[in-house]
Amino acid sequence: QVQLVESGGGLVQVGGSLRLSCAASGGTFSRLTMSWFRQAPGKEHEFVSVIDSSGGSTAYADSVKGRFTISRDNAKNTVYLQMNSLKPEDTAVYYCAAKIFWRDYTTRAQYGYWGQGTQVTISS
Repeated sequence: QVQLVESGGGLVQVGGSLRLSCAASGGTFSRLTMSWFRQAPGKEHEFVSVIDSSGGSTAYADSVKGRFTISRDNAKNTVYLQMNSLKPEDTAVYYCAAKIFWRDYTTRAQYGYWGQGTQVTISS
């Protein structure tokens, strides 16, 4: 059973930066595809970014491309999301999620493991 714990959220001004972390335990982290989703108030979960098990492949939602960077450290069982040039519309609870296979990575139902989420609030 994989457990995921996010950290790094907070309140930041427009244009600022945050780095989210997601620490994994209880499984073979280096075999997992890892993603970040977010959920704004009153909205559905939205795919943000994904990284494959080796860190060699990544993908991003159009809304964050060029501003966010996903990375992972398999030695530390941790995945990161560096968020720059933050906008008010980035305000959401950010969730870390894990799955085995790369395919269908934007589909929430494909993920078997989720963290509890970390709040990110961008003030204008």
